[in-house]
Amino acid sequence: MREDYLGFVSALKRQHGDLTRMRIVHEDAWDLFTPDLVREALVTHSEHLIRWERGIRIFAQIFGRSVLVTEGAAWQRQRRMLMPAFTPRRVAGYAGLMVEAARRLLDEVVPAGQSEATVEMGPMWSEGTMDVILRTLFGSAAQGDCQDAAWATQVLSDRAFQEMFWPLTLPDRLPLPGKAGKRRAQNVLRSLVGRQIEQRRQEGPDGPPREDLLHMLLCLRDEQTGQALSSQEVFDQCMVSFQAGHETTATGLLWWSHLMATHPQAQERARSEVDGMLKGAAPTAADLATLPWLMATLKEALRLYPPVAALMTRRTTAPITLGGRPVPKGAMLRITPWVIHRDPRWFPQPERFKPERFLDDEVPIPKGAWMPFGVGPRVCIGQQFALLEMMLLAALMLQRYVLEPVAGLEVEPELHVTLRPKMPIRLRLSRRSA
Repeated sequence: MREDYLGFVSALKRQHGDLTRMRIVHEDAWDLFTPDLVREALVTHSEHLIRWERGIRIFAQIFGRSVLVTEGAAWQRQRRMLMPAFTPRRVAGYAGLMVEAARRLLDEVVPAGQSEATVEMGPMWSEGTMDVILRTLFGSAAQGDCQDAAWATQVLSDRAFQEMFWPLTLPDRLPLPGKAGKRRAQNVLRSLVGRQIEQRRQEGPDGPPREDLLHMLLCLRDEQTGQALSSQEVFDQCMVSFQAGHETTATGLLWWSHLMATHPQAQERARSEVDGMLKGAAPTAADLATLPWLMATLKEALRLYPPVAALMTRRTTAPITLGGRPVPKGAMLRITPWVIHRDPRWFPQPERFKPERFLDDEVPIPKGAWMPFGVGPRVCIGQQFALLEMMLLAALMLQRYVLEPVAGLEVEPELHVTLRPKMPIRLRLSRRSA
């Protein structure tokens, strides 16, 4: 499973059907391979599920006790308090910061005086989306902070994935392989977040007006109790934003870039739509509704290559029923969007890049079959933020460049915490003539 988790689970579905049960040492593991089964588990029985304890311990150790890993009353309180920071109106207010970050990135990706360049797309999108996170979190972003935070997040993500398959995690203070890099990465992010929070607290109520996410976090009050987030909760929510709000978006844009380069007709249609609607102006949140083909290409990229290709496993806290079969207390439920997204029952010709499937009302996609952001009460709180960011950055890319594949490039996905290519994706970016 560690060597090829997606291949293993895909074979499990082919050989044993939509609901499988297997014993892994002492674990009673169930795999759910249809939208109905997933919704029955994550929606109907949500109150009888918790996240897999091993995954929670690893992510909490690295990113703190954020909304990503808390359970029960603590999770409900955090989720309730954070929702105002991610309303459509509030998310739309971040668009200007996103565009500012994208312009800095894209204006420099091809060196001045050159008409084209071969670019390694992973680091480019990673730095760009980290710039977005830093600006929306703290209102500004120094280039050095972007590079350091992107590096640190990557190191911690890789380390978390490795530790998922270990029976236990040894203390980070031990002089073992990988521990020094993990400590350095944690120190980079903790120092960055701590510095920003301390600066904000020193400003006090008389400081300059702020519209960033940190300001929102510091001002939030529980509508039921009137309490603010604790200092540790503010710190932890900032920390998890680097992983949840940066790496997934960067990965989604990486796969979208690859698909655009290898499907030039779809790319040209998206570019024509952007040119026709924006007429050279920078995109805004209000423009999303006017760019349906571009949005369809992004959704199709998220279908073929979901950044979170395997959801964090759930544990049943009481007996439940799935598809008419009794599932005992203590069972592990595994959900793999990668497999469901590539099922021909929900997506005809599933291996093909067909953005039009998201525009065809006559062939509706079954509810829950497209799940790059999860399903149920724990659906990603930043879903609208991520889609807005991807749309804005994709539109700005198409306004500036033509994307072409580099000859001989073989692309094969590999599961980490997010779904990444085994080998770097390099594309030729050519400046568009004025």
